[in-house]
Order: sequence, then C-alpha cells, then structure tokens
Amino acid sequence: MELHFYKYQGTGNDFVLLDNRSKHIQLSTKQVAFLCDRHFGIGADGLMLLEEKDGYDFHMVYYNSDGRESSMCGNGGRCITAFAQRLGIINNKASFTAIDGSHTASINDDGTITLHMQEVNNIDVYSDYCILNTGSPHYVKWVKDVQQTDVVVEGREIRYRPDFGPNGINANFVQQTEDGIWVRTYERGVENETLSCGTGVTASAIASTGNATGYFKIKVQTPGGVLQVCFMKSAAGSADNVTLQGAAEFVFEGAISI
Repeated sequence: MELHFYKYQGTGNDFVLLDNRSKHIQLSTKQVAFLCDRHFGIGADGLMLLEEKDGYDFHMVYYNSDGRESSMCGNGGRCITAFAQRLGIINNKASFTAIDGSHTASINDDGTITLHMQEVNNIDVYSDYCILNTGSPHYVKWVKDVQQTDVVVEGREIRYRPDFGPNGINANFVQQTEDGIWVRTYERGVENETLSCGTGVTASAIASTGNATGYFKIKVQTPGGVLQVCFMKSAAGSADNVTLQGAAEFVFEGAISI
C-alpha cells in the first residue's frame, strides 16, 4: 500500500499526518512505528489520522511513535488544524474531536494557532512536584537548572514508577525564569525527550501558578521554541478557558510504500 503523507512540526514536536476521511487507511502498531522511525521510515514523534466526524470539522486520531494510540497531544492538535486548512476543510477556525473530547482552534494572523484545551480540575501538589491531567497525565517537577537536568534518565525513572500504573506518566522538568518558565519533557510512547510537548507545557504553566488565582498568560520556553499558555485559575484550584498558542508548520509531503 502506498500512502501520501504530510509532515508538520510544532516547536520541534514533529508528526506524520494522513488524510483518512475515506477511511481506507488502517495501520497496525508495527506500521505506525515504522512510519515514525527516524532511520527506516519518515521519522516523527507521532502520527495522526484526520477523519470525518458528524457535527465537527474533523476527528483527530493520535499515535505515539511506538505505534500505540495515545492520549491528547497539544502540539499535534495545532498541527492537525494547520493540516485541515491545507486540505481546504476549514478557513481559520476549527472544531474537532480527539480522544479527550471536543476542541476548538483558531489560526491567527501571524500564523500561530491557538488551541483550546480541556479544563483541569485536579492538581495533586507535593513538596517538589505536581501531578495533573491536561488531556494526558503529567508529572511536573521543579528544578534549579533545567539545562543540567538529565531528562532522559530521570524522566524514564518517573515514567515507569509502579504507582503510575501500566500506562505510566509523562515527566516535565521546569525552571522558573524572569519572564515565564523553561520546560523539558520526557514523553511516554516516544520514550525519550521531545523538543516540546503541548500538554506538558500546559500542565507546567498551570502548576507554576501555585495557589494563586485569576487570569494568567504564561510564556513557556522549550528546546524547540516558545509557546504561550493562558487560563483562568479558581480558588478551588481548577483551571478553565485553557489555551495553548504557538507555531504549527508544514515541513514536507511525499509518498511511502508499506
């Protein structure tokens, strides 16, 4: 079978995108992993299928590079919105569904995309870390020097801790800066550090506000670039009207036989 694919990246988090509105593409775990392989396939942190969904512009199906379908991907949500515009499905606004529910997104005049994320209700706070779910589960740990942190070794230890169950958790290492936060993330399913993780950046931004309430606009630096997270924080600790804004860029397209 020959597939026509598109490659996108959002602050260095890269994806293979396939138009599956006709439902003719059915990939095995092994095939998805092959397509994402950086040596033998196209190379990506994940793969997405754009499918039809009644009442919405499209449905997003997301797979990690290990070939398994995964939870929500924030950078992927922005990239698939840009992809939908390229296909002529939308103009500058999108309404779509993903594994964690419905989302809306808008393409801004500067080309960045603002994605509305899910409301966050529970933030478990410990001495030097937090746990919260922003569409994917995240462990947010505060560090003094994020550049000197061994993200792969420490992140893998956290990801596979028995108390996080068989599915594990994503691990974020966060340093406060003068104008925001610096975030590096170890992603489950990729089993490595990625240049950026949208749901991880969102989790880290929300966690960085501590017990404060009100409206927040947080600048987040990642190895792959800068993102912005906005939200309203209540006295109960929940965050709503959560948005993730950043670039989503087309890289190239091509065909591959599998």
